[in-house]
Amino acid sequence: MSKPPNPWPPNCTHWPSMTEPLAVVEPAKTTRLWVLAGSAVLVASVIVAVTIGPAEISITDVWRSIASNLCLGEGRCLSDVFGLESLPRLRDAMVWDVRLPRVLTAAAVGGGLAICGMVMQSLTRNPLADPYLLGLSSGASLGAVSVLLLGLSVAGVAVAQPVAAFGGAMAALALTLLLTTAAGRGTLSPARTVLAGLAVGQLAAAATSFVIFWSVRGDQAREVLAWLMGSIAGATWASVAVALGATLVIGTALAFTGRTLDAFAFGDTAAAALGVNVQRTRWTLLIGVAVLTGALVSQSGSIGFIGLVIPHAVRLLVGAQHRALLPLCALAGASILVWADTLARTVFAPRELPVGILTAALGAPVFAALLLRNRSVK
Repeated sequence: MSKPPNPWPPNCTHWPSMTEPLAVVEPAKTTRLWVLAGSAVLVASVIVAVTIGPAEISITDVWRSIASNLCLGEGRCLSDVFGLESLPRLRDAMVWDVRLPRVLTAAAVGGGLAICGMVMQSLTRNPLADPYLLGLSSGASLGAVSVLLLGLSVAGVAVAQPVAAFGGAMAALALTLLLTTAAGRGTLSPARTVLAGLAVGQLAAAATSFVIFWSVRGDQAREVLAWLMGSIAGATWASVAVALGATLVIGTALAFTGRTLDAFAFGDTAAAALGVNVQRTRWTLLIGVAVLTGALVSQSGSIGFIGLVIPHAVRLLVGAQHRALLPLCALAGASILVWADTLARTVFAPRELPVGILTAALGAPVFAALLLRNRSVK
């Protein structure tokens, strides 16, 4: 019997058997270099972005503020260890309470959305998939807008906007998966999942538009519009805890699924032949992506193109292996959204542009340029 043609990437050393794990010669050194470079760029971006704004803040001021607010216990802070003087209260508040939480939230949201976009594109085998494919953004928008305009409450307690946005995203996920499994008799297929997500997203978007049309008054329109377009203004340390915590916990778990996503790239049959439980894995990954996206959207609104463009850009840079793609997507998405948000709050100062407008305005031509440079992509 002749050896079947090899459909695997060129760096696969041989044809894998049914029970044998995929043997791949990974460019480990190159990947490590990219990750180190991306990490350095992200750290530098965070520090420099904190210094940019109407008031002049130096990198030394940033370090002094961080050192004076990070305590080691027993009343000792890092500033005491390194012998640094504390900043004046106003400047310290500007760094620690205003700029640093916003920059860290932007980094967490950008990194998380990029990971979610990569996973969704691999699971659905759809190059146009993004983190909002399951109707999550529209569901979150409906929840947030309902709180802003209708003042929803549970047991007499007002519902916070981030909580309502997360609840709306999870409701959209539940409806999408329910519709998908009902149509597929208990199974999840990429095509049905995409179609169900589009239907749920359009339904939630229509409900959001109705709530806005019926209830908006005066200055509420500006607040609603800013949230719908994506904005990290007003981020606090609570925002950092939610966005960064979700990205570190769920995003890290998703980043370790690289080999599984490599198997999904060749279809469900090939993934099953390599020992992947297709249905259980797809359920798990979709729910993980949805929960992470819901947590991020609840803090930032809908920020487009990060989850769509970053995976394609990184894929052109380092190839198609997900073990390298996932961490690099996270680092690239984090750095890019940090700078996009910095531009959004400074270019038109004292007015602030919703960062979602900027990512769309920059992402669309970049995506077009990537397509034109890589015309061999089918």
